[in-house]
Amino acid sequence: MTRHYRTAVVETGDEPIVCALEVAALFDDYVVYESPDGWYVAGGWAAEIVVGPRTVRCVYDGQVIETPWEDDPLGPVRRFLDGLPLAGWRAYGWCAFELGAAIAGLQPPDDVLAHFLIPTVETRLQGTRATVRSLTAEDLAVVERRLTAPARRTGRAAGHARVDLSAATTEYQDAVATLVGDIRAGKLEKAVLSRVIGVPEKIDFPASFEAGRRCNTPARSFLLDMGGLQVFGFSPEIVLSVDADGTVVSQPLAGTRALSGDTETDERLRRQLRTDAKEIHEHAISVRVAVEELHEPCRPDTVAVSEFMAVKERGSVQHLGSQVTGRLAEGRDAWSALAAVFPAVTASGVPKQAAYEAISRLEGQRRGPYAGAVVTVGADGTMDAALVLRSAYSRDGVTWLRAGAGVVGQSRPERELEETREKLGCIAGYLVVSEG
Repeated sequence: MTRHYRTAVVETGDEPIVCALEVAALFDDYVVYESPDGWYVAGGWAAEIVVGPRTVRCVYDGQVIETPWEDDPLGPVRRFLDGLPLAGWRAYGWCAFELGAAIAGLQPPDDVLAHFLIPTVETRLQGTRATVRSLTAEDLAVVERRLTAPARRTGRAAGHARVDLSAATTEYQDAVATLVGDIRAGKLEKAVLSRVIGVPEKIDFPASFEAGRRCNTPARSFLLDMGGLQVFGFSPEIVLSVDADGTVVSQPLAGTRALSGDTETDERLRRQLRTDAKEIHEHAISVRVAVEELHEPCRPDTVAVSEFMAVKERGSVQHLGSQVTGRLAEGRDAWSALAAVFPAVTASGVPKQAAYEAISRLEGQRRGPYAGAVVTVGADGTMDAALVLRSAYSRDGVTWLRAGAGVVGQSRPERELEETREKLGCIAGYLVVSEG
C-alpha cells in the first residue's frame, strides 16, 4: 500500500535559518539544506539507504534489503527508490569523495560511500511560510507547534574555538611540489590537493552553522547529523542540478583570490584573478572536463557553456566561475548525470583516475564527505547536489576542517598553501564551542 504525506502550511514569525534549526532540533537524524528556492529540513527517516564498498543496504517498514553491487554502486539505490511505496518521496543525504573511485571501477575504502534518508517529516521554509509534510498526524502537530512557538536553543554563546591554520604547512608544500613535478612530467594535468586542520574543542554544530551562514555567501549551505556524522558547510558551487524537465546544470569554479572586504584590495585581486595565466589555465581545463562529462548523460547537441569566467564572491574568497548546461538524453536520469560528473572536477583533477591516485598517495588519508556532495533527489526526477567544501566535520569524537587548492604545472607551493588559508577563512572563525 502506498503511503502519503499529510501537509500543513504554517506562518512563522522568524527567519528561515532560525526556524530550520528549531525544527532540526526535534530529530536525532536530520539534514538542513538551503537552495535558491528555500530552506529544507528533513527529519527522522521512513527509509534509509547506505552504500558500502560491496553492498547497498536499504531499510523500509522494518524490512532490510542488502544488495551486492559490482560496477554500479548507484544502481541498487535507483531501483530501491523507484519501487518505494511512498508518494512524493524526497531523499536527502551525502556522498563520499571515494564514491567517485567506486563509480570509476577502482577499489573503494572499507567505509560508507553514500548515505541517504527519506524523512518522516519534511519542512520547506520560504520567507515566513513553512510547508510541512509528515507521515503521521502526531509529528505534523509537533513541528507546527515548534514553528509557531519556538523553544530557543541554548548554549550558543560559549565562545569561538581556537584553530591553528599553520599546522603541517611544510608537509603540504612538499606534497604540492611533488605533484607539480608529476604534472610537469606529463602524468596528469591537474589535481586538487588538500590538508586537514584538527579542531581540539567540542563544537556546537547548529550554532556554528548559524554564525557562519550569516557571514558567508554560498551557492548552497547545509547542516546534517546522520549516523554519527556531523557536517555543516557553505558550498561555493553545485556539483549539478537536474530539473524535472531534464535540464542539467553544472557550475565549475576554479581559480581563487582572497576577498578582504576592502574595495580597492578586492578589485586589485579581482584583476589578478582574471589575468593570471595559472588561474585561467586551471579554470579552462575544468570547464573543458565539465563539458566532456555532460556529453555522456545529455544529448550532445544540447551541451553548452552558458556562462564563462565570471567572478563569484564566496565568503572569504572570490573565484572564477562558469556554468555548463545540457538536456538529459532518452533513458538517462539524474543518477546517470551524477555518476557522469562525480566527484566534481574542481575538487578532484584531470584526468580523474590519475588524480585519484595522486590524491590518495600525497594526502595519505581518505576524504569521506570532503569534496563529495550533499544531495537531495526527488520522485519527480529532480536532483540538487552541493559540493562539500568550506565545511566542518565531526565523527567519533574527532572534529576537523579541510581545504585544498588546484595544482597545475605553474603552481607555486607557497601560493597554494595561502589559498587553503583563504578558503579556511570561510569557516574557521565561526566555530562555536559547545557548552555540553
